[in-house]
Amino acid sequence: KTSSSKKSSSSSSKKNYSKPSGSKTGQAVANYACQFVGNPYKYGGTSLTNGADCSGFVQSVYANFGYSLPRTCTTQSVCGRGVSVDELQPGDLIVYSYYGEIEHIAIYSGNGNIIHASNWDTGIIETSMYYSGDIYCCRRIVD
Repeated sequence: KTSSSKKSSSSSSKKNYSKPSGSKTGQAVANYACQFVGNPYKYGGTSLTNGADCSGFVQSVYANFGYSLPRTCTTQSVCGRGVSVDELQPGDLIVYSYYGEIEHIAIYSGNGNIIHASNWDTGIIETSMYYSGDIYCCRRIVD
């Protein structure tokens, strides 16, 4: 009994992640990204579970849907096609600039929110799309 209760308690502390749905929609991308909220930020990282930075998070989420995006937010800022803020749909990318320099990227989750690998203190979080910086551009990867 003891070993089985230990096993169940240790497995209950682990997060179970769902594989992406077969559907290649922006909503499916946003839903998939949501499950990694709470995981750590790691500069230069691309692991959805052990740590990613903003562009590594975007790259890894999209890779699970068969999209090969470049590694940095600057190079990701020209992927797909441009859309306006008013046209945003879940799964779209929002690129942020600070003092005119592209510095951050996030996945739009809907209702004015984004999912992103924010920083060391907060890790992967969902926040308002207006959390910080200026919106430089918005991109749609999945049409």
